[in-house]
Amino acid sequence: MSISINSLKVEFSAKCLFDNISYIINPKDKIALVGKNGAGKSTMLKIIAGIQKPTSGNVAMPRDTTVGYLPQHITVSDTSTVIDEVRSAFSHIDEMRARLDEINEALATRTDYESEAYQELIESMTSLTDRLAMEESDNFEAEMEKTLIGLGFLRSDFNRPTSEFSGGWRMRIELAKILLRRPDVLLLDEPTNHLDIESIQWLENFLITKANAVVLVSHDRAFIDNVTNRTIEISLGKIYDYSVNYSKYLVLRQERLEQQMRAFQNQQKMIQDTEDFIERFRYKATKSVQVQSRIKQLAKIERIEVDEVDTSHLNLKFPPAPRSGDYPVIADNVGKAYGNHQVFDHATFTIKRGEKVAFVGKNGEGKSTLVKCIMGEIPFTGNLKIGHNVKIGYFAQNQATLLDGEITVFDTIDRVAVGDIRTKIRDILGAFMFGGEASDKKVKVLSGGEKTRLAMIRLLLEPVNLLILDEPTNHLDMKTKDILKQAIKDFNGTVIVVSHDREFLDGLVEKVYEFGGGQVKECLGGIYEFLEKKKLASLSELERNTIRPVAGKADTEKQSAPAAKTKPAQPAETGSAGQQPARKLSYAEQREHEKLIRKARKKVEEAEAEIARLEKEVAEIEQTLSAGNPPADIYERHAAISKQLENAMSLWELASMELDEISQK
Repeated sequence: MSISINSLKVEFSAKCLFDNISYIINPKDKIALVGKNGAGKSTMLKIIAGIQKPTSGNVAMPRDTTVGYLPQHITVSDTSTVIDEVRSAFSHIDEMRARLDEINEALATRTDYESEAYQELIESMTSLTDRLAMEESDNFEAEMEKTLIGLGFLRSDFNRPTSEFSGGWRMRIELAKILLRRPDVLLLDEPTNHLDIESIQWLENFLITKANAVVLVSHDRAFIDNVTNRTIEISLGKIYDYSVNYSKYLVLRQERLEQQMRAFQNQQKMIQDTEDFIERFRYKATKSVQVQSRIKQLAKIERIEVDEVDTSHLNLKFPPAPRSGDYPVIADNVGKAYGNHQVFDHATFTIKRGEKVAFVGKNGEGKSTLVKCIMGEIPFTGNLKIGHNVKIGYFAQNQATLLDGEITVFDTIDRVAVGDIRTKIRDILGAFMFGGEASDKKVKVLSGGEKTRLAMIRLLLEPVNLLILDEPTNHLDMKTKDILKQAIKDFNGTVIVVSHDREFLDGLVEKVYEFGGGQVKECLGGIYEFLEKKKLASLSELERNTIRPVAGKADTEKQSAPAAKTKPAQPAETGSAGQQPARKLSYAEQREHEKLIRKARKKVEEAEAEIARLEKEVAEIEQTLSAGNPPADIYERHAAISKQLENAMSLWELASMELDEISQK
């Protein structure tokens, strides 16, 4: 089911955001929508989702096409548990049944068998019947559990009220619901902003192996490189469509601009030479024929236009850092608990002057909590020493949302600036792309990236020598992220970065601190060395790390029965006197259990067959390579098939673990 975007035009207060844009989204496209902040990426997703109307043009899609849309920000007011809220994702099955009944009723009363409308009804009925058969054959409960665990939830979270979770975790619940519906097209606006590295890797694999069409906006370069096979750039009201992932698009885009410029320059030289000839011989009778010929030739030339390049540029440079002591942060057996919940304990490490380190790990494991300890905002146990003459600059992940929306950009900075810096506010705002009229905008009309940039300015108002940046890249476009990364590299002070953005951390940090299981572990080397050691690039390893024992009811509510933590992954009924032996399965339950085993075994066999097929294909390609004079596209084919083989291996490992887990019950 293709979706057609036709002659789309969007204007905001005399500014043209889109100008006559047309393209098609095909059934299996994985599209990265890229462009600077404010280019219109989120607006494009809203228009496709039917939430916003264009000034002119339209989006055409077949009637029964399903769309799943995840916005950057959501407001939820549900009062159910996590599992009940996610279970609502399957309510669409009732809608599909009702629609199928409508079609059957219409077909029973119509006699225009040869008409186009009748054929469309037949196609809709076939599509709906196939989809219902597929959806009803799946094990809903198993899919829900797998999706929630993949997105970072524990089984003990399933029966907790959603109201207990923060906005980021509520966003994960919404994402789980959207993914479980398996829509024809997924529209995802910054889906990784509230995910940790492990959950991002799970989502990558899901989108690659299970999703249909995907259109996503993300500033996580590694994520979109791994997921997408097509890149649509929005720039200055136009789009540029490339059938490659983001990294290859950057190369092709540069080549296109260079070729265009060369062709433009050659044509301009030819035009100038022609005009010179006409001017020189215009009044010579002997040359009149040639002059008239050149004039006609000039009139027929189709002028080459050079694409207008967006030259707006962020000028970001941190002030020189005043010298601090040799060890800005020394932690000795630092711990933090909230009531009976120990977030982390015995954290012992030293950060030297000039070091750039990363705090990574699942959300909720204590990264931001330790930052607050360093900032002195919350009490803790153990010893935490801040070195001599350390001046801290702190950027929190929620700072952009704390800005006053009713005042202007200029007033936001004017209210915190002191001394001589107040005379340079306009210059600073201009360096951050808030020059001219942009400085008089109210904060509430700014995009997420613009608000983040504005919050970042406050960090530059006084010199610091210890930068602590908590998720600084959320809502920043890729160009701005690259500029921020370079500015941090050039900064001569000490830096602590809390981030899930692998591409941003790569080449920036020399040490990684991993938070997890109540511990803080030091890992020397960059982010990819850390991932290599942790084997987190493998989906199976992710599953192995996150699957926890299923808790009984009392354990879910109290988290206090030690026996529940040591039992195998098997439901247990707990009474007042403690755990009772697991009851024997009924005949019907045994049949259902055997059915699940057969289904799981079939998945393993299918995965093994797919691996064998791909291994054979890789071997054939490698044989062609060794024979000499290979086709031009063979390296791309080899990379693509190898990637498919890697995914197939991950699926096989996942299917094998699922079979083992079911068999042990």
